[in-house]
Amino acid sequence: MAARTYPSMSRREIEGLIADGRMVFILDQYVIKADAWAPYHPGGDKAIRHMIGRDATDEVTALHSAEARERMNRYRIGRIDGRWTNFIPPIQGGKFRPLSGVDPDDACENGLDCSIITSSSTASSSDSGSRAPSPVFDDNPDGALRKRHTPAALSSTASVSSASSAGPEEEGMSFLNSLTHEKMALDLEKYPPIDAATQENIVSKYRELHQRVKDEGLYRCNYWAYAIECCRYGLLATASLVFLRWGWYATSAACLGAFWHQLVFTAHDAGHMGITHGYHTDSVIGIIIADFLGGLSLGWWKQNHNVHHVVTNSPEHDPDIEHMPLMAVSHRLLQSLRSTYYDHVMEYDAVAKMMIKIQHYTYYILLSFGRLNLYRLSWAYLFLGQGPRKGPAWWHRYLEITGQLFFWTWFGYGILYKTLPTNWDRFVFFVISHVVPMPVHAQICLSHFAMSTSDLGPHESFPQKMLRTTMDIDCPTWLDFFHGGLQFQVIHHLFPRIPRHNLRRTQKLVQEFCDEVGIPYALYGFVDGNKMVVGTLAEVSRQAAILAKCQQVIAASADPLHGHGH
Repeated sequence: MAARTYPSMSRREIEGLIADGRMVFILDQYVIKADAWAPYHPGGDKAIRHMIGRDATDEVTALHSAEARERMNRYRIGRIDGRWTNFIPPIQGGKFRPLSGVDPDDACENGLDCSIITSSSTASSSDSGSRAPSPVFDDNPDGALRKRHTPAALSSTASVSSASSAGPEEEGMSFLNSLTHEKMALDLEKYPPIDAATQENIVSKYRELHQRVKDEGLYRCNYWAYAIECCRYGLLATASLVFLRWGWYATSAACLGAFWHQLVFTAHDAGHMGITHGYHTDSVIGIIIADFLGGLSLGWWKQNHNVHHVVTNSPEHDPDIEHMPLMAVSHRLLQSLRSTYYDHVMEYDAVAKMMIKIQHYTYYILLSFGRLNLYRLSWAYLFLGQGPRKGPAWWHRYLEITGQLFFWTWFGYGILYKTLPTNWDRFVFFVISHVVPMPVHAQICLSHFAMSTSDLGPHESFPQKMLRTTMDIDCPTWLDFFHGGLQFQVIHHLFPRIPRHNLRRTQKLVQEFCDEVGIPYALYGFVDGNKMVVGTLAEVSRQAAILAKCQQVIAASADPLHGHGH
């Protein structure tokens, strides 16, 4: 049977489809229209929305099995000729021109030299519920920085020349925008330039690296390694039950917490199809671990985590760094940004101002009770029906709800209520068992909180962005069981489906790749990495204090520049 042929589509045709609300992206030089698939996508529709108008080949390849990629072929509607230049997706504020009836004022093209304005067909981080986005810079052909055209309605917030008529709020925005420019300039100096030739070379070398990873068998799972993991899990669970029977309640709770801490790593592997590489098999393994044994929703984690992998460390879009009002890892969160993931404004309000002032002191305390927030998010996902109700994962929700009932039966009723004799014992057991897994929250945050949160625009390649926003932790081999693969987050973000017991071998290949393309590879010790995270939180806290001071001074003066009123 002859292979199906597809028509060649122009950039304007694709832009017109997106302007009409279609979910279109590029995959292996083919145009994919994912509207029909989005409701069935096990990872949710938001990850797809962040790929609209982009060449998503590397992201799709990294996160999906060969079988899933093969199924995507049925959604092909055309092909492109030559190299694709990314648009800014609508969810990120991209503006798209319909094929007919284009206004002369809309003549500039998204992704090349265009305003970041919300398309009427989608929600954006810059809509009426949020303040103006910080300026983003493109490269022009001669390598100089060029600011994208700013809409007139926003220009007053970014222009010092208008400061004479601006109030404290506008001046505060100007201060934060200057910090944004500074951070961007540092990244552009440290990392390879965002021009087409450089980024294309990085992508080409990355794909060669991926082929080498496959050729060396690094996607093959070492099941003996998981047998050892299971022995460790069994030992911790048995110890918890034995100590519980002996009445050593605190020790029992500590063993249960350690059991949960270790289980998270295998649930993470299963969520990425990194064990058997079979979607349903790994999903069931993950649900048994996460829901039945840990009380957390694997489906919620997948939906959250897929978005994290495609928009890593973006303050508006990455849910893994959106912890307002308790924490802010970027000064941009002081602008009351709208989260496109949670679809609400992350208000920099009185509570946030108080908490961010002391966040570098409260950081580890908050992490100690991070599991409570995961319960809340899991219940919202499952009981509000936020996951897919169609497609291959339709039944996962019901299995997860069964797992939640099972968990709270054995833990909530069987241990806390039935076995422990007093309310004080119940309280102590609950607190200890939930505080002991705290290192896993620190390990997750450690990989990203101290890294760049700048947006270098739609033309930055997938591998460079992952290396710019993620760090690895240097530790001896004998400590790998404690970190559970999370010490290799750079490797994991480049190749999410590699079984974690192969990540150390893959690290050497990635280091060679980084040397070849000139991208710095962030590798720090566990203590130094934690110092960097706390230092980042302290820096944002200081920036918040400076912002507050500036606003107070400006509010006390009729004219911040000249000292007299107008």
